[in-house]
Amino acid sequence: MTTLSTLRPAPGSRKPHKRVGRGPGSGMGKTSTRGHKGLKARSGAKLIPGFEGGQMPLQRRLPKRGFKNIFKVYYQVVNVTDLQEFDAGTLVTPALLQERGKIKSVQRPIKILGDGELNTALTIQADKFSQAARQKIVAAGGTAEERSA
Repeated sequence: MTTLSTLRPAPGSRKPHKRVGRGPGSGMGKTSTRGHKGLKARSGAKLIPGFEGGQMPLQRRLPKRGFKNIFKVYYQVVNVTDLQEFDAGTLVTPALLQERGKIKSVQRPIKILGDGELNTALTIQADKFSQAARQKIVAAGGTAEERSA
């Protein structure tokens, strides 16, 4: 019967650790398996990621292309179809959209797009509305209110 006191690791699965730097007779004396000189031979040596031994690193060898506009506004998109699930007369706020999983963050700007149909009259608050979305919301008897920044 196997008990906790009789458990042993599988044969050959555990080896004694290598004792380096214990004289020339060990075969791992003098430089202690570190080779001669260089950064990795020093104590406390830490190689930073991307370091290529003084060679120009890959991230500096590759050409830089394109342009990233830091002032571009990235809107969270909600389609008119997504608003169909709300009951008539509901005030649809960014907090309510986040609660229902339509947007990820209340802080980021929201734009309502006109994909799909809307049959319920809703009051919708968002940062922007496409022209088609605004027409569909008004045609359904609702209102489109733009939030002030």
